[in-house]
Amino acid sequence: MELKTKSVKGMQLKHMITKCLYFDKAMSCAELSELFDKSIPSIAKALNELIEKGFVVEQGYAPSSGGRRPLMYAINADAMYILAVAMDQMNTRIQLVDLRNQPVADMMMFELKLAGNDYAVHTLVDHINQYLDNCGILKEKITGIGIGMPGFIDPVKGNNYTYLKTGDSSLSQYIADETGLPTYIDNDSSLIALAEQKFGIAKWQKEVMVINLSWGIGLGMIVNGELFRGRNGFAGEFSHIPLSEDGALCECGKRGCLEAEASMLVVSTRAIEGIKHGRVTSLKIAGDAQSKQMGDAIMAAANKGDQFAIELFADSGYKIGKALAILIHIMNPQAIVLSGRGAKVGKILLAPIQQALHKYCIPRLSGGTELLVSELGFDAELIGAAILVMENFDKEVKSQVVSI
Repeated sequence: MELKTKSVKGMQLKHMITKCLYFDKAMSCAELSELFDKSIPSIAKALNELIEKGFVVEQGYAPSSGGRRPLMYAINADAMYILAVAMDQMNTRIQLVDLRNQPVADMMMFELKLAGNDYAVHTLVDHINQYLDNCGILKEKITGIGIGMPGFIDPVKGNNYTYLKTGDSSLSQYIADETGLPTYIDNDSSLIALAEQKFGIAKWQKEVMVINLSWGIGLGMIVNGELFRGRNGFAGEFSHIPLSEDGALCECGKRGCLEAEASMLVVSTRAIEGIKHGRVTSLKIAGDAQSKQMGDAIMAAANKGDQFAIELFADSGYKIGKALAILIHIMNPQAIVLSGRGAKVGKILLAPIQQALHKYCIPRLSGGTELLVSELGFDAELIGAAILVMENFDKEVKSQVVSI
């Protein structure tokens, strides 16, 4: 029993080191020793075993600081892979990535409408299994599946209470059983916030609100350096901040919600209505107003200077700014990051958002909050899904598919 306990603890330490190097790029033996409060010989032994297994590589010596330069260790990007899945209400992307979050197989993208779709989870599983069969990587090399999705999600229980119903079993367990890989799920906006904090423009910041600009308008909150989920994991329902009493009807059943007034879906719908009423624009009506193509077309037109498209985003940005004023008054964040699909027009949104903040926010509060546009953009959710797998990498050693 004692030998078994030591073996599990040794494996846990190796998983902890692997996870740490995934997030922090390169560290010395002494830095890892201090971080994990383990002796240098214990860390050195674990590192040597990880090097032998191909999970860690020596990355040369640190820059000289006057003394002996320490040897630095980094993750081997090809040691194992992660299947990242990014979902919104209408489209799903599947991407296999390495431990540097770089693609190692072509992305699969397909339409999958979630609302009112009893077969959505079966369609998702079929596409995941198809991707696994065709990606050219042995399943034994894939450590797990991370999935970002909209809805009210309990990441601990693995349930989505809004979409993708699976009866009595948890959603994450159902997908794990059907694919043969450990599966973790979380809210899409929470994962986007995680990506911005770990690898994006919000890295090293402790108080950050990350806005997921998509068909809805989500929010991921970093509070005191940690992802804040609230009591039941449902914190961040920014979409349903009420802007007016008599505004458009939201799918939640209430009127005047931010999502019903300023989301990408609303912008797409208003673009089509404007074109039908003769607005001068380079945009053409093609396909469904809810389609990815229409949303991308409007953003591309705005970035090329199309005045009608810019007007649509200016109106949307102003309403988002009004809602952000409420958020700033409550949270007093260090920064607000515009991320997700809509980050493509982030620079266009900045001016109307700032105008609304000037009007609705106390200057002492808004003046201390930096407004930033994501550099990860539409990739943030995929990166967040990969992070989700690595966040859980050292927590269930016995159930890992990849044995270190």
